[in-house]
Amino acid sequence: MKTIESKIEARIKTLRGNEYFDDLSETMLKEISAHMILREYQRGDVFFWEGDPCDGLYIVERGSAKIFRLSPQGRQYIVRILQEGDTFAEVPAFDGGTNPVNVEALENCSIWIINGELLRRLIVLHPQFAQKVLVNFGRMLRGMVHKVSEMAFYQVTHRLARLIAEMPEEKPALHWTQEQLAARLGTVREVVARSLKELERSGAIKVEDRRIHIVDREIFQQWVQP
Repeated sequence: MKTIESKIEARIKTLRGNEYFDDLSETMLKEISAHMILREYQRGDVFFWEGDPCDGLYIVERGSAKIFRLSPQGRQYIVRILQEGDTFAEVPAFDGGTNPVNVEALENCSIWIINGELLRRLIVLHPQFAQKVLVNFGRMLRGMVHKVSEMAFYQVTHRLARLIAEMPEEKPALHWTQEQLAARLGTVREVVARSLKELERSGAIKVEDRRIHIVDREIFQQWVQP
């Protein structure tokens, strides 16, 4: 990991493209940009571990990473796959607590970090910014409730079929890793692998070269229906 030089224009451009800052004034953007740094991570680098102090709010400029937790037995559960433009570490950045998860680079990454103390101060001083944070936290909570409901009411194979069905029609074949699918479904890679096999055995899909193809839509819809 290393910190690299960045221009104020690049910082402000990043802020304007982020849902927490996109409609803030130019004055506020300049103030925030003065408290941003850009770091580069190599594949396999850990940004932070669960329980570590939080440096601030993270924004992915380039690359991808995984948010994960470890069971007492050392089993890894992937919470989310991060892509370019994604924001993470919101909770500790805004509540001042420690990091509740671990984050590791899946490839070489460039990551913006915005100082957490500054952000907490802005919440107190600027109601407009505080409202943006509340709206985004509300959206995150709604997404979490939906995910928990899916996990409670549907088996993984059904949830996997529903996820495949949600993909755009122009992309009938997916090219996601099993880790990415597991992160979307709130499960682990091994369970996704078994569910893919189950869908294949039923004749609904076919997996070739790590790509998923729907081969029988009637059978596939039986898996999709609740």
